[in-house]
Amino acid sequence: MTEVDAELSTLDRAIINAFQGGFPVTDRPFEPAAAALRERGVDVTGPELCARVRTLDEEGVLSRFGALVNAEAIGGAASLVAMHAPPDRFDEIVETVNGFREVAHNYEREHPHLNVWFVVSVTDHPDPDKDGDDRVEEVLAEIEAATGQETYNLPKQREFHVGAKFLVDGPIPTGDVDCSGLGPDVEPSGRTTITPAERDLVVEIQGGLPITETPYADVAAAIDADVDWVVRTIQRFDMEGKVRRVGVIPNHYALGYTENGMTVWDVPEDVLDEVGPAVASLDFVTHCYERPRHEGVWEYNFFAMTHGRTETESERRVAEVKETMAEYWDVGEDDWDTLFSTRILKKTGIRIAERADSNTA
Repeated sequence: MTEVDAELSTLDRAIINAFQGGFPVTDRPFEPAAAALRERGVDVTGPELCARVRTLDEEGVLSRFGALVNAEAIGGAASLVAMHAPPDRFDEIVETVNGFREVAHNYEREHPHLNVWFVVSVTDHPDPDKDGDDRVEEVLAEIEAATGQETYNLPKQREFHVGAKFLVDGPIPTGDVDCSGLGPDVEPSGRTTITPAERDLVVEIQGGLPITETPYADVAAAIDADVDWVVRTIQRFDMEGKVRRVGVIPNHYALGYTENGMTVWDVPEDVLDEVGPAVASLDFVTHCYERPRHEGVWEYNFFAMTHGRTETESERRVAEVKETMAEYWDVGEDDWDTLFSTRILKKTGIRIAERADSNTA
């Protein structure tokens, strides 16, 4: 355990473990959330729970509280991109890449050739005959022209799992509390676009909900909307996938999860359908995707991100991914790699407001 982890109270640990998803979308959500904790032996009232979540947020143990918006379901597109920056030009190339507004995150990773990894996030293409993926390709062409370096586009072809959970020792160790069913019954809209009112809601909640006993009413007041509409829309967004989950978003660094490894695998196509769900079921795998290969440069088609609190724990988790893989195919030493991040080069967010604007009708 890390020092920060050791300082957490029993209630803190219960909050972190219980509510990384499935928080109630109701008028006064802290009351039923507190009741769910009391059922599991954690004595707390709704006001006490609200106050403690607010303190954890202020102390930086939480990154935020609220709805985790799924940007790709709101509008626009994003893609992971790799490139090589020669050591003698590394800083120059990184500065140029980071100068593009569309580059949201950029990391230096351990790899003999592809040492710069960034995410390009774009709005929908202004040309109605093109889409966000076309806009990504245009941005990459601009980056190549500006740096003189080739880029390798690695868009997500299939998502097996996205759902980082960072658990700590304490009550509710499996994090299995789900109060999402307490919200209103809703039906999917069937629309791919969002309305102007939904756009305003997305922009208001993208950075988190107010940590008050009536967060949804506070959001409604901020955007001059009816609170019942806000509750029903967030519940529907959760069902439709426009919101990945509602709850507390831990700062995994504050919890001691400082080791992250991007494991990459050259999985035979005939077992990919089985391997993907199997690896995704491992509770320490936070992201799990199929991505394209680039012949002669990048032979891996499967990505799984793991996190650990120590190097030893991280290595053990990577080994468990490999053991799971080996149940489906004969994994050779050249069939996989782990790319550890060595530096954060840029981290500015994915400009959800701009992406929502481009998909509002």
